[in-house]
Amino acid sequence: MTVFPYRLSRAGVVMTPVAGDALEAEGVLNPASGRGPDGELYLLPRLVAEGNVSRVGLARVVVEDGVPVAVERQGVVLEPDRPFERGRSNAGVEDPRVTFVPSLGLHVMTYVAYGPLGPHTAVAVSDDLRAWRRLGPVSFEYDDALGIDLSLFINKDTVFFPEPVTAPDGTPSLAVLHRPVWDLGDIRAGEGAHPPAGSEERPSLWIAFIPLDAVQRDLRELARWRQNRFVAGPAFPFEELKIGAGPAPRRVPEGWLLLHHGVTGRLETGVAQQKNVNYAAGAMILDADEPWKVVDRTSEPLLSAETEDERSGIVPNVVFPTAIETVYGRDWVFYGMADSKIGVALLERVEG
Repeated sequence: MTVFPYRLSRAGVVMTPVAGDALEAEGVLNPASGRGPDGELYLLPRLVAEGNVSRVGLARVVVEDGVPVAVERQGVVLEPDRPFERGRSNAGVEDPRVTFVPSLGLHVMTYVAYGPLGPHTAVAVSDDLRAWRRLGPVSFEYDDALGIDLSLFINKDTVFFPEPVTAPDGTPSLAVLHRPVWDLGDIRAGEGAHPPAGSEERPSLWIAFIPLDAVQRDLRELARWRQNRFVAGPAFPFEELKIGAGPAPRRVPEGWLLLHHGVTGRLETGVAQQKNVNYAAGAMILDADEPWKVVDRTSEPLLSAETEDERSGIVPNVVFPTAIETVYGRDWVFYGMADSKIGVALLERVEG
């Protein structure tokens, strides 16, 4: 049995809710990240107000002796103020993932718009991490071989690759990972699951592509996803219920390193903040040239909920990686802790 070539080592908590701040009453969690025009490192945390209403904030990362240790809050950059981000009894812009795409010169954000029909992915872009231009909800190209309309399904844990790749049809394209949920019971009671024929029914990783020339002509194409195909489903005990993408994939000698989360426990239909699940961080290596192919993956978690901060919170027992950044030559992973706080762990290559 070969050893997976990367490991995670927890390094502490970098952000906790401010007591008395109404916008953080139900936690700070699952941050995106990026470098601003000033060269500083920023997190874009999900801020959850009472009633499970989420916003996206901005916070400068404080580094001491090369280690991220805290943040300085700089306000809110995205609020659920569009109709597709609000329902009659819910609202939210949730779980942002931000990828800087050099070929566009832009930060590209995918986020969950918690709207009238539940959670669906939307896209926004920015050149400074502060002002975001919404490109709207994602739409999916219909593929008769799949026989389904992907736009019908709840879709979360979406994130762009930083560099163009070659799509299956040979087109230079931007690639994005996503995680459709085939069970429509949250939208229409009793409807059940409608996976494509022969597909894994449990929520799994998929990939989509957008021709690079189309995006360069019109940025709105970033929200029109084509050539959707399956990448990987749950395979090991720590992923028994479902898996989902974490931070943007990173180019490594072996291919593309993708951190992901695996979920065990029991899911309850119609419940936004699950209490009977356990989230752990795993990883995969995707093929450098054909990123829809898995080269290697962890059979056990790289990081599990073990500390009090990870085991006790709004949703107990959660380690949820969402961002990777390099600080003084070392790679740091920022992750949600029990849907309440934000932790940081060192990502290292295992030699030998």
